[in-house]
Amino acid sequence: MDEAPKTEQPVTAPSAGGKDVEEGKATAWLSYLWILWLVPLLTLKDNAFAKFHVKQGIMLTILWVAGWILAKIPIVGWIADVVIWVFAVIMMIMGIINSLNGKYWKMPILGKLAADWFKF
Repeated sequence: MDEAPKTEQPVTAPSAGGKDVEEGKATAWLSYLWILWLVPLLTLKDNAFAKFHVKQGIMLTILWVAGWILAKIPIVGWIADVVIWVFAVIMMIMGIINSLNGKYWKMPILGKLAADWFKF
């Protein structure tokens, strides 16, 4: 028996709320760029995907501000600020990549806090 050749298709992880993802990923990535989380928050008020990333973006902004405040303390604050800065930049890049790919990606530590603190 001759079988038809199988064509492999790329495997992608399913994302919940396909319509929300498609509508939201165009601007959800802005959530990770400091105060620009206001753009998806105000323009996509009813989009669950955008809200998910906005919550994490707000937490990232809070972390940036905390690092800036800690930087005022000599030596210990400076070290803490560098650690926070490196962590925040990595989270920012990963958040942008995942939101552009349409994924609900939860940041380590801050993702759970964002879900607990913000109920919009």
